[in-house]
Amino acid sequence: MATPKLSSLLSLWRRSSSSSIWGRSLNRYSTAAAAAAVEAPIVPNVDIKYTQLLINGQFVDAASGKTFPTYDPRTGDVIANVAEGDLEDINRAVAAARKAFDEGPWPKMTAYERARIILKFADLVEKHSAELAALETWDNGKPLQQASSAELPMFVRLFHYYAGWADKIHGLTVPADGPHHVQILHEPIGVAGQIIPWNFPLLMFAWKVGPALACGNTIVLKTAEQTPLTALYVAKLFHEAGLPPGVLNIVSGFGPTAGAALAGHMDVDKIAFTGSTETGQAVLERAAKSNLKPVTLELGGKSPFIICEDADIDKAVELAHFALFFNQGQCCCAGSRTFVHESVYDEFVEKATARAKKRTVGDPFKSSIEQGPQIDSEQFEKVLRYIKSGIETNAKLECGGERIGSKGFFIQPTVFSDVKDDMLIAQDEIFGPVQSVLKFRDLDDVIRRANATRYGLAAGVFTKNIDTANTLTRALRAGTVWVNCFDVFDAAIPFGGYKMSGMGREKGVYSLNNYLQVKAVVTPLKNPAWL
Repeated sequence: MATPKLSSLLSLWRRSSSSSIWGRSLNRYSTAAAAAAVEAPIVPNVDIKYTQLLINGQFVDAASGKTFPTYDPRTGDVIANVAEGDLEDINRAVAAARKAFDEGPWPKMTAYERARIILKFADLVEKHSAELAALETWDNGKPLQQASSAELPMFVRLFHYYAGWADKIHGLTVPADGPHHVQILHEPIGVAGQIIPWNFPLLMFAWKVGPALACGNTIVLKTAEQTPLTALYVAKLFHEAGLPPGVLNIVSGFGPTAGAALAGHMDVDKIAFTGSTETGQAVLERAAKSNLKPVTLELGGKSPFIICEDADIDKAVELAHFALFFNQGQCCCAGSRTFVHESVYDEFVEKATARAKKRTVGDPFKSSIEQGPQIDSEQFEKVLRYIKSGIETNAKLECGGERIGSKGFFIQPTVFSDVKDDMLIAQDEIFGPVQSVLKFRDLDDVIRRANATRYGLAAGVFTKNIDTANTLTRALRAGTVWVNCFDVFDAAIPFGGYKMSGMGREKGVYSLNNYLQVKAVVTPLKNPAWL
């Protein structure tokens, strides 16, 4: 595989948008658009190899013997039946992780050896990347081009990055009053419980597992019930790379059973969760009521994307389109409140509507498709309810607003103008292909309104004026602010939110702190006369 360009997912978008495979765009929603969604779906060339739980290095059935279906969002048909873990399975997985941490070789292994195993794993993933990308698209519905050209290379890059950190985690020697030698040790925290979402299953696996293993921890990871397949596959590859049994355990199951059991388990030393704010609150409460284990949360967002009066409108339209519609709008950091200066508002709305109408929707295995289906019927219906709410509260529906076809979970790219701050579509995280365009007067106006949300995950600024950019980046209360770009991710760039968008940071050096304990070791010096 060629060395990936990972500085921005937008670079993939731009390359694809200008190529011939994207040229067959639809001018309007029509029978052609509907046909793209309802014609016989492409059958991916991938086998479903792993559907059991992975506990102590072995694939096993759930203790109850139960399974649950994972669905193809293109059709609603069952892809496979997966073992359904619950409390007893979490107990088994935690016991394996506990033993592997307390007695096993992983925490005691040299950091160099841990790094070698992580690097070997990354090489195996790269070798199997085509199959993994197809499996991710099948289970999730995201375009295969996105999974194969952006997400799999980024997954590999993340594990290379964390392998590089494994032997560079060290403490300090500090001076202290009196004749004492003082060491500050950074030690692995222990058993990490991790709960990942369905929108980026592989990348969220990497964000969680990479730093935890680099620091020497063991893991029990619960997959999202909508997308369990790729985590099981790559966990198998990790064991092929030499990961000792019990270090990484995978339990597929549901939040109220497996997720709740993991968050409240007394033998789990740390919880990391990515998902909705409401579920994050429940995870935090359960962790606190058990053993006060530390928790990191990457939660919801309602990110403002601010387009100033000096913007190149054509570029702003394309970037705002990407910021919202990427991954079917199923991004926690999506630019879902598009603030446009009043002097260019009408022009922007006209061009943004035209761009949305050209967006190709259909089978994500086709190279010409920009947008696949929503993840499942629940999310599909939720998005349609928000669209209905926008119409009922007098936002102007510029385009879209309906499902495509009669099978699967496809929704037309939707644009609303005349959106007001108090509308639900401007307040709630829709997590779908719905662009809300709001008008603003000046910087003071947009700063106040952009910050008037319970979220603070990300923001975007589009301007040619460096003073405007500096003013906005300092004033916006968000964990990431992109200037004249959006969704630029790299292994070294930290990601996380202010306010109810979470606590702690993923990726970069800051993510290591989530999986380390700090210990002070103080030793008296018997012969201090020489000091």
